[in-house]
Amino acid sequence: MKRILITGGAGFIGSHVVRLFVKKYADYQIINLDKLTYAGNLLNLTDIELYPNYKFIKGDITDADFISEIFQLEKPDAVIHLAAESHVDRSISNPMEFVMTNVIGTVNLLNAAKTLWKGNYGQNRFYHVSTDEVYGALGDEGMFTENTSYDPHSPYSASKASSDHFVRAYHDTYGLDVVISNCSNNYGSHHFPEKLIPLAINNIKNNKPVPVYGKGENIRDWLWVEDHARAIDAIFHGAASGDTYNIGGHNEWKNIDLIQLLCKIMDRKLGRESGESAQLITYVTDRAGHDLRYAIDSKKLQENLGWVPSLQFEEGLEKTVDWYLDNENWLQDVTSGNYQTYYKQQYEYNEQ
Repeated sequence: MKRILITGGAGFIGSHVVRLFVKKYADYQIINLDKLTYAGNLLNLTDIELYPNYKFIKGDITDADFISEIFQLEKPDAVIHLAAESHVDRSISNPMEFVMTNVIGTVNLLNAAKTLWKGNYGQNRFYHVSTDEVYGALGDEGMFTENTSYDPHSPYSASKASSDHFVRAYHDTYGLDVVISNCSNNYGSHHFPEKLIPLAINNIKNNKPVPVYGKGENIRDWLWVEDHARAIDAIFHGAASGDTYNIGGHNEWKNIDLIQLLCKIMDRKLGRESGESAQLITYVTDRAGHDLRYAIDSKKLQENLGWVPSLQFEEGLEKTVDWYLDNENWLQDVTSGNYQTYYKQQYEYNEQ
C-alpha cells in the first residue's frame, strides 16, 4: 500500500485533493497533516473521515522535530505539500508568519523526506503545490509559462517563490524526486470566506457591502478547484522528476466583471430584482503591490498529461453559488468560528 502524506489537507484545495485520492485510490493510505489554523476545517472532510484508507494528524510543519517524528512513525512513500499561508492581505500585515510556514515549513518537510528516503529517491516523490503569483504581473498580452522568470511582488508570493527554489535545490543537490505545479486562482466549494468569491456570496446574501479593490480592473485566471485536484493527480502520477507544470482554467476575468456576474446570479437565485445585488458593490483602496493581471498557459499539462479544464467559468460559478446557498450551516460555522470546535469533539476526546 502506497502511503501518501498530504499537508494542508483540511484546507480549501487540500480537502478536494484528499477526497479525490481517498475515493479514487483504495490501495493508497492517505495521511492528512494539517495545523487547523483559521483556514483548516475538518468539516470539509466529514464525508470521507471514516474511510479505512484515511487518517488525520494535527500538527505544525514549522516544528522540525515534530515533522521528523511523523515521518519516522508514518513512513510516507510520497508527499503532496499544500500547507501554506495564502492570503496576500495577511502577508502584508504579518510577513514573518508566511516565511515560517511557507519557507521554513517546506524545508522541514524536505529534510524529513531526505532523511527517511535515504537516497532511494526513485521510489519516492515530493510534490510541491505553488502559485502563479511567483511570476509577478503581466501586461495586457502574454501568459505565464513554465519558463517565465520569477518576479514576486508581495510577501506571500515571495515566500512561495522561495519555497519553490528550495524544492528545486533539493532535487539538484540531493537527487530528491520532486515536482512542482503553479496554479491560478481557485474557486469552488469549501473556500474560506475571506477570499473574493465566497466573501462576495456571503455579503450579497446578507445585504452587506461587497468590497472591490481600486476600480476592479485586476485580471485573474480562475480555476475550478476540482479541476485543480484532477491536475494534481495527473502530475503526481505522470510528471518526470524535477519537472514543473502550470495549471490554469483559461478563464480570465476582471474582478469587477466577475463580481457583476456573481450579482446577477445571486439576484436570480435569491429572487431579487435585477441589479439589486450590484448596488452592494463598494470600491475600496487598492491593495499595496497589487498585480494587475495573471494568466496561465497550461499547454504543457494538456499535451503531456492529457488534462483539460472540465467547466467553463459561468457554469462553475453557478455550481459554487448553489453549494454555498445549500450549505448555509457550513458558512455560518466558518464565519462564526464554531467550526473550530469540531476537532475537539471528534478527535481530542479520542486521543485521551
